[in-house]
Amino acid sequence: MKFTFRMITNILSVLAIIAFTGIIVIVCMQILSRFLPFSYVWTEELTRYFFLFAISCGAPLALLKNEYINVDLIIGRLSDKVRRVYEIIIYTIILVFSIIMSKESYFFMILGHKQKSATMPFKMSLIHSSMLIMSVFLSFYCLVRLWYLFKNKQNKYEVSGGGEI
Repeated sequence: MKFTFRMITNILSVLAIIAFTGIIVIVCMQILSRFLPFSYVWTEELTRYFFLFAISCGAPLALLKNEYINVDLIIGRLSDKVRRVYEIIIYTIILVFSIIMSKESYFFMILGHKQKSATMPFKMSLIHSSMLIMSVFLSFYCLVRLWYLFKNKQNKYEVSGGGEI
């Protein structure tokens, strides 16, 4: 189980890095093409797709590592037990919304199967799958976070002291 979990986390990390690298390369191409007598029509659309997949792979990892921004004025003053209950409620709500989003994003992906991208040779179902990827892995990592909270164990993936304002 630990191997599978680590492998999923590593794959999402690599995909997020590839997507961000793709954004950087494509934007550099857009900038350089301003000085050339021709332009690449497809770069804007591909940048948008890379951005979708970067968010879809990065958001679940940020949830696992608790790297979302927290405004911790009131929560920091609560006792550990109350804070743990608060986090259980928050992650349960995120889990419910992620499960609903998984179901709806699957139908959204199927809807895009008959459509094609305007300038790229992709079916839109491939692009729409980014929502399904994000919602499934948000659900998965919510369950991991809830497991750590219910067991009252320290999440070893969490970045300590990060993400709080």
